[in-house]
Amino acid sequence: MPFIRLTKIERRRMLSLTACLFLAIAAWLFMALKNKYVYTAKTVLIYKNFPQKRAFHPLQSDTVDLQVEGTGWQLLFARLRINPQSVSVSLNKLNSRDFIVFSDQLSNINKQLETSQKVISIKPDTLYFDFTRRSVKKVPIKLIQKIGFIKQYGISSEINLTPKYVTVTGPIEELAKVSYWTTDTLKLLRVQANTTSRINMQHSTHKNVSIFPSSVEVKIPIDEFTEKTLEVPLKIINNRNYHGIRLYPKKVKVTFLIALSNFDQVDESFITAAVDVDEWQNLHHNQFVVKITEFPNYCKLINIFPSKIDFIVEK
Repeated sequence: MPFIRLTKIERRRMLSLTACLFLAIAAWLFMALKNKYVYTAKTVLIYKNFPQKRAFHPLQSDTVDLQVEGTGWQLLFARLRINPQSVSVSLNKLNSRDFIVFSDQLSNINKQLETSQKVISIKPDTLYFDFTRRSVKKVPIKLIQKIGFIKQYGISSEINLTPKYVTVTGPIEELAKVSYWTTDTLKLLRVQANTTSRINMQHSTHKNVSIFPSSVEVKIPIDEFTEKTLEVPLKIINNRNYHGIRLYPKKVKVTFLIALSNFDQVDESFITAAVDVDEWQNLHHNQFVVKITEFPNYCKLINIFPSKIDFIVEK
């Protein structure tokens, strides 16, 4: 490809043309950015002039979109420096109604902005408030978990939640339906050591019901598990007529998984095995089925031997 050689005069003309083109673009851009444009700025609301005799709760977020008229320069840098970061809204009108209309307060809001900016409209234009009688209730937290363990590992004792309760605020009729509050699902995989996590509480499905705090700390004790077998004496229940009943055998062997750290602490006193006389008297069974009525919740039952018991009733 041949190389075009320019003379000194031609090079000078080319540089002049480039400079003029650059200056023309700069001038056009400068003039364009001086014009007025409308852009959107997200803004946090700050409430003032609260109604003195009415308790209320906002039914929407405290963040709104301001439709702001400003210069192109402000539009260009809006994402870097949002003005204003917050605006104050008067709640005087709540003394006589349940909503606030922003269009009634545009002049006051514009006074809070830079002089070169002007709010044209606000989305949403109307804020609604709940004035139903509100109450406060403390309820326990229910952890939702989906935890996968490495083989032979598991939860060795009670999971510790901090705090154990949340404070729920809302209408009395809604709080009557709440007996506990669940967390988001805690998901862990291949766990083999103690773990501490922070998990959010589930969001309220009702805008007029709020909770505090919004998250909870979860401490899960993890340990390696092994098998343990104990001989547990049988207990007779529902012997209302005080029959003399002999059991064969009088004890059963209970096999379960237990954390190594708790191995020596758990004995037969932690477990209650029982047979129900109603099985013979009402259902006419020839054997009693062994039922475990008390068992440590941090152990995992594997087997009961024998699972059915022969008996003799002495009348």
